[in-house]
Amino acid sequence: MSKLIGHMKKELAELKPSDILAFNQEIAEIPDIVKLTLGEPDFNTPEHVKAAAIRSIENNESHYTNSRGTLGLRKAAANFLKQKYALDYKPESQILVTTGATEAIYSSLTAILNAGDTVIVPTPIFPLYIPITMLNGAKPIFVDTSDNGFILSPEKLAAAIEANKDTVKAVVLNFPNNPTGVTYQREDLEKIAAVIAKYDIFVISDEIYSELTYEGTHVSMGTILPEQPLVLNGVSKSHAMTGWRIGLLCGPSDVITQIGKVHQFAITSAITNAQAAAQEAFENGMDDGQKMRAVYQTRRDLLLEGLTKAGFTCASPNGAFYLFAKIPATLNQDSWKFCYDLAKKAKVAVIPGASFGPGGEGYVRISYAASTEDLKKAISRIQDYAAKQALSTVN
Repeated sequence: MSKLIGHMKKELAELKPSDILAFNQEIAEIPDIVKLTLGEPDFNTPEHVKAAAIRSIENNESHYTNSRGTLGLRKAAANFLKQKYALDYKPESQILVTTGATEAIYSSLTAILNAGDTVIVPTPIFPLYIPITMLNGAKPIFVDTSDNGFILSPEKLAAAIEANKDTVKAVVLNFPNNPTGVTYQREDLEKIAAVIAKYDIFVISDEIYSELTYEGTHVSMGTILPEQPLVLNGVSKSHAMTGWRIGLLCGPSDVITQIGKVHQFAITSAITNAQAAAQEAFENGMDDGQKMRAVYQTRRDLLLEGLTKAGFTCASPNGAFYLFAKIPATLNQDSWKFCYDLAKKAKVAVIPGASFGPGGEGYVRISYAASTEDLKKAISRIQDYAAKQALSTVN
């Protein structure tokens, strides 16, 4: 062990690498396993988007851009957000192009948090907000939403804020939600906004799955409470561009300017060619996501039906591409043990619900961003596994 290891940032020693990625890598060694683990679209990036990136390379656009992102991309993004969700952000001052939504989360939390602050995190939720909060010397305050259909109630939010009113700096919202697939309706957001408006706190509104809303239209928190939300979006899920790493962070001009400093110190600017591709996606691929969404919805329904027959119950998934399924009472309720056993005996890999915070134990997250063929194979294997395990319990 290096003699300097003890001189590193103390918060890092308290954190572990992503258990989701570690589990995914570990079970990948099992022959013939069907992996329904990661949120990785199985679609290819649209051809016209790839062509725009190629043109950018051929035109020698290989230099730094404005740290906030090219103005062309920011204008295209502003128009996309306005047309789709009635958001009204000025491209010159209220939009920051980030290296994926992940960097938007990192830069925004790093910019707003001081040591000793607290961040309210409704769970189950995508875990990344938690270590970033802790790395900044702040503390996540978990609010379990599992008894309310995985929707943060205004009553629980108000109680959490009041209990931490001297330290609370932000509330995290992620909808459509990873891992549950549940999303917020306008009335839900209005009730939450009424609570938040009483306090000088931020809302980290991660809406990266907005284009994958199946019934109704996605409503952005930025239209309900314009001054306090930092709205995150991007092209990763809407245009199958996860590897291009282009995200968006939108909010009040003065706040975006300050967050832009962290962004600039960390990465200077997003990749030039990827920005050209994202601009094309927003300008000429406004409805690209709808084609993918229709396929995802069919897969969701197929998986829902198959899991229900196997004895699982699911949250109401109206967005993203995940099912958060309650493990049948006849099976092991320890989600980690269940997932390892399912991987070994049925050769199907899903993510333990415990990875997503309080309220997640006893559940598994299943990604249907996979081929229909793989989903059918997984359903058959899960049904056989559940039946055999139930029979062995009886015997």
